[in-house]
This record gives sequence, C-alpha cells and structure tokens, in this order.
Amino acid sequence: MTNLPETADYVQAYNKDRPTDPKRSALIIVDMQYATGHRDGPLAKRMKEQGLTTTDWRFARIHGSVIPNTRRLIDAMRAAGGQIVYVTVGAGQKNCCDAPPHMREMFRDMDNYEGTTAHEIIEELKPQKVDHIVRKTSIGAFASTGIDHLLRMLDCESLFMTGVSTNMCVETTAREAADRGYAVTMVEDACATTHEDLHHNTMRNFQRLFGKVRSTDEVLERLT
Repeated sequence: MTNLPETADYVQAYNKDRPTDPKRSALIIVDMQYATGHRDGPLAKRMKEQGLTTTDWRFARIHGSVIPNTRRLIDAMRAAGGQIVYVTVGAGQKNCCDAPPHMREMFRDMDNYEGTTAHEIIEELKPQKVDHIVRKTSIGAFASTGIDHLLRMLDCESLFMTGVSTNMCVETTAREAADRGYAVTMVEDACATTHEDLHHNTMRNFQRLFGKVRSTDEVLERLT
C-alpha cells in the first residue's frame, strides 16, 4: 500500500477507478538510462560536483526501490501478455540540434545522445527484442515522439508509469496520457526524483484527478 494521504476534495470525486485488462496494458519505463538513472552516471556526478545532498536520496531510492520494483513489474507484465515501453531522453546526434533549447545544453553536458553510454538503458532493466523503445527530446514523451500512435496500435488503454524523475518526465508523460484518455497509474515505489517532498507532493497532486497512485504490490494484483 502507498503511504500517501487521500487528498479528498470535490475534484477527486471525479477520479473514478477503471478496470484493468492486462492484455491491453503497458508498463512505461521513463528515462532509466545511465545519464539519469544510475548512481555512476553523468547526472549523479554533476550533482555531487555541485555538493547537492539530494543525490543520496535519489540514487539510494533508484537502486533500492525503483530498479527492483520495475523488474518485478516487467516480469508480471510479460506474463500477463501486456506491453513494455521504454522511454529514453536524449538527442539523436552529437550536436543535439534536434533538441529544444532548454534541453540542448543539458544533453551536451551529459553526452546524452544516441550511441553513447549515457543514452543506454541501464543493465538491470535492459529491454528484450519484443519491447518497444521511443526516444524523446522533451520533458513529456507525447510532445516529441510517436508514443500515442504506438500505444493505440498496440491497443493499450491502461498505462503504468515508472522511472525518473517523478515530478518531471514521469509526471508530464502521465498527465499527457491522461488527457488523451488513457487510464494512468503512477507506481509510487517505482519512481524517484531529487527530493523526497517533491516525489510525494507530485503523487498527492496526480491522484486528485489525473489518475491513480498505487504501489508495486497493488499493481501486481491487478495484473494477475
């Protein structure tokens, strides 16, 4: 169970639970690359150089909770006949000319473009050939990829969100999906960001209207 308090108000009353058909579901794994999702990656090194203590919470949570729980969800989704969709963030080439200005410098700083180690999905969560990978250059996946078309061709209606960062790329993608009619669940213990309070505040806000917030165990029950 998640430990989030219910944000009971007039809005949340409209956030109805929707049934889950595992075969029409997708696990969305956001930005779990060496650039952003590993304690030895460029983002972690830059945060340490800047003396940011939030590095400890972010990467302890990623390695202690996000990775193992995402692994459990991958196995369950495969067994249930659902889809696995990896979303990566980064440029298509070294000069990062395909990225918007507010992302371009960050990609260059982290050498995060296709073909680099930084852009690779971490070893613990490596995709299989049957899985799907979409690369985004924006915060939300729907703004700069064909993920909506992909999900509709796969006949997916329920999405389960995991990855980093909770309050940025994961939440933005989740909100974009909700506005397009998908039943969206944020998997609380399979997401992480730089600050614990940002993580929990994001979850509390998301569950008001956009979708549901559930633990890995709760999602596994819905998939079996």
